Amino acid sequence: MTSSTPTTDAVTEARWRAVSSEHGVAALRHTHWLDGEARAYAGAPGTWRAADGHVVGSGIRADEPASPVDEVVLAPGRHIEVGRLRLKAMDRHGALALRVFDPETPGRTRLRRILSFPHDDAWRLPGVFRPAADGEVTVIKSVDGFEREEPAVGTVVLQVGDERVELTVTGDPADELSAVIADATSNVDAYRFRFLPIDAPAADGSVVVDFNRAYLPPCAFSDHYVCPLPPPNNRLAVRVEAGERLAEVA
Repeated sequence: MTSSTPTTDAVTEARWRAVSSEHGVAALRHTHWLDGEARAYAGAPGTWRAADGHVVGSGIRADEPASPVDEVVLAPGRHIEVGRLRLKAMDRHGALALRVFDPETPGRTRLRRILSFPHDDAWRLPGVFRPAADGEVTVIKSVDGFEREEPAVGTVVLQVGDERVELTVTGDPADELSAVIADATSNVDAYRFRFLPIDAPAADGSVVVDFNRAYLPPCAFSDHYVCPLPPPNNRLAVRVEAGERLAEVA
């Protein structure tokens, strides 16, 4: 795969590299949830276990010298590379996992481009940010059924066609907000849901919601991600024909 792989006008070169590079989003082959017992896991050299908030590997044979490494200890977010593999530690609310990024995984080698709807400024819509009340919580459910509670951030209220929408958002209102959305194109002309970044609101709470910025979640490229699902009020009845829509594979 080379940088000459075709992209759409709406997908920047940086976005394409982040998805399609050797250890990019599409290269995730496995996510292995660990416990305290050292075991061998598919696609990963050596054995792996969870210990004291770290991912610990043993018996990993590097290319040079040709002898096993006694022990590798990875804090969440850190990684090592063995051959062409990237092995990365992950923490989800205290549950530790080992992620295996493999350039030869079919999700990457078969990826040809990211399809997008045509850019249309009509999908730049005004809205108003309403912060959540103190102590309010939101339940975030992931594609694998995992649920967690987090302090609520607020909603963005806007009109989309004939529909009044209140998008539940996460993030930092002083920096950037984000919503997970589905709409009438989901599972028809687009992936089942998408991520939508929203610039920080102005002092009066006004925001511009640009649906052209909607992009595919990591799980559109690999089934081994654990992306958050759209909450019920973020499932729009209208067709949002803007932003990224599908990963095209050979």
